[in-house]
Order: sequence, then structure tokens, then C-alpha cells
Amino acid sequence: MIIGVPKEIKNHEYRVGMVPASVRELINHGHQVIVETNAGIGIGFTDEDYIQAGAEILPTAADVFAKAEMIVKVKEPQAVERAMLREDQILFTYLHLAPDLPQTEDLIKSGAICIAYETVTDTRGGLPLLAPMSEVAGRMSIQAGAQALEKSNEGRGMLLGGVPGVEPAKVVVIGGGMVGRNAAQMAVGMGADVTILDRNIDVLRSLNAQFGSQAKVIYSTVDALEKHVLEADLVIGGVLIPGAAAPKLVTEEHIKSMKPGSAIVDVAIDQGGCIATSKATTHAEPTYIVDDVVHYCVANMPGAVPRTSTFALNNATLPYIIKLANQGYKEALLSDQHFLNGLNVIKGQVTCKEVAEGFNMEYVDPRSAIENA
Repeated sequence: MIIGVPKEIKNHEYRVGMVPASVRELINHGHQVIVETNAGIGIGFTDEDYIQAGAEILPTAADVFAKAEMIVKVKEPQAVERAMLREDQILFTYLHLAPDLPQTEDLIKSGAICIAYETVTDTRGGLPLLAPMSEVAGRMSIQAGAQALEKSNEGRGMLLGGVPGVEPAKVVVIGGGMVGRNAAQMAVGMGADVTILDRNIDVLRSLNAQFGSQAKVIYSTVDALEKHVLEADLVIGGVLIPGAAAPKLVTEEHIKSMKPGSAIVDVAIDQGGCIATSKATTHAEPTYIVDDVVHYCVANMPGAVPRTSTFALNNATLPYIIKLANQGYKEALLSDQHFLNGLNVIKGQVTCKEVAEGFNMEYVDPRSAIENA
């Protein structure tokens, strides 16, 4: 199979779909890899590094899309990239279709086979291709929140951990999944006063076992959420419903009642955000103010630490890329229900139930869609 790796073009996105070591693995399996020039330059890999791994370098993204049978990316394809997709071409990347109708419509029109990293599951009920970026984003959220609280960024002027004789900032983490757990870990490490909210009792038990007295673990109700959000100096939104738009748990009224200069980091923004006042921002302009609350809503947070993020992502995606290349998408997906869950769109049909329901589109069972393709 011919696998194509274009350069990412989203604002301040320096990650790359495959590092040279991953390319070498595909070459070793007998496949051909084509890479757009300078695709890896943002994380320190030159074209020569890819050539030594066995890749062919092409001058433009258009050349890569025209020749490749499978496109491997990091972020969802932008409009100009979606226009280059063709029928029967495999697209393997993060899609986050739930809040993105234009992308969904373009992928339907393309006739391509579109597999989303974020909806692939595993035997433990986890999201193995989302997990590494959730780890990065969760840890980064505390760094971003700490900066948002600085007075120069219109925050309250607080140090997360305080100093001897001065109380630390109160950090409230909504959601105890991969994002929330990693955010809490960093916040605890910085000495903040940490509260984690979740509705899953097993998750709460696990968090309690991990953090003990270092963090308060609270069952999330409307009352508990309101109480702790209004007391917070920093709120981390880490709620995820796989494939679906994130629920708006923090309301506009909550925002109006929060402390002036407090901050919010909405890590769920890729799926539309879990804060009612959230709107996607970029690394170039990461924050904005609503009712004196600083909002950080960058939709590709791990892109700020692209080298760490790319290696973490490649470690997770490489076995799936190899499986698609070795077996073809039909056998690879039909032989693995968890991998099949990653199929979002195929040849004009929507095969992710949450996306179909969100946009009032017809849903087609992915297995049936493949078998009838």
C-alpha cells in the first residue's frame, strides 16, 4: 500500500502523522511511504531523515493526496485538504466530527473511508488512540491555566501552589477520565487545592486510591458542580462522550457568578466544549474574556508540545496503520470490532451513530456499510 503523510496546516500545528521510525516499520512490511517536504521539520526531522528511513519526499500536499492510497494525519483535514480526498482513499486521523458539520459534509461528498483515532476503542472500554493526547492535554491544561491566572493575562494574579502563609489556588477538574486524572496529577504536584468531579463511582474510587488526601473526589451533581465551580480559581473541563458533542455542564449563569479573574481551560473544545461560553481558539490567540473570566479553549493543545505529542501518538497509532496497510481496510476493520468503531464515514455514509444523530443524518451500521461497499 502507498501511505501518504502530508504536512499539518492547522494554526501552529507542528505534529506529524508518522516519524521516520514509523516510516521504517511500514517500509519493512513492504509498503511505500510518501511524505510531503518539511512535514516533520516542526519536531526536528528533516527530509533527509525520512529518506534514510525509506520514504519518498514529494513537494506538495496535492502530490501526496493524489498518489497515496491511505493518508495518515494528526488533525482533522482542513477544507483545502478535504477537497483533495478521493473516492476509496483511506483517511486515518483525528476527525472530531460531532461539532463540525462542514467537515462531515465534505467527508461524505469525498467518498473516502474516514477512520477517526478518537472513536477507536479497546477491550477495557478505553480510547487507546485518544489517550496519549488526553494525557498531554490534561497535563498542559494546568500549565495553561496557571498562565491564564497571571495578571498580565487578565487573571486573578494567583500562583497555583501559593507560598508559605498564602493559600493556594482552588483548581476544580470536571471529569475524572484521562484528561482529568492527568490535570489533577499536575495540579496536585504544583501544590494547588484540587477537587475532581465525576459521576462514575468506580472512577471516583480509582481517583481516591490514586490521590488520597491530596485531592477531594466529589460525586458530580448539579448542586456540587455549581458549588465548586463558583468557588474555583481555575476550572478544567475534561468531559468526553466518545464520538458525540460534549455536554455543556458549566452554564452562562455559572460564568457570570465566578470570581473576576478566574480562569477556565476547556480541554473538551475539540468536541464542542463542556463550557457554555467556550469557543475554539488557536495557539496564536489562545484566550478571551467573558464576564471577567479568562477562557483558554485551544482546539489542538498538544500541538504546543509537538515532539512529545507526536512520539506518544505514533506509539499508539503505528500498530493500526500497519494493520490497515497489511490487511486492507475491510479485513482490518471487520476482524476487530474495536477498530471498526473508528469508522465514521465510508463512501458517503455516516457510520458513527453519535455524529448521525447530532446532525439528523442517516446512520448506517459500519459492518453493513463495509460489506456492501
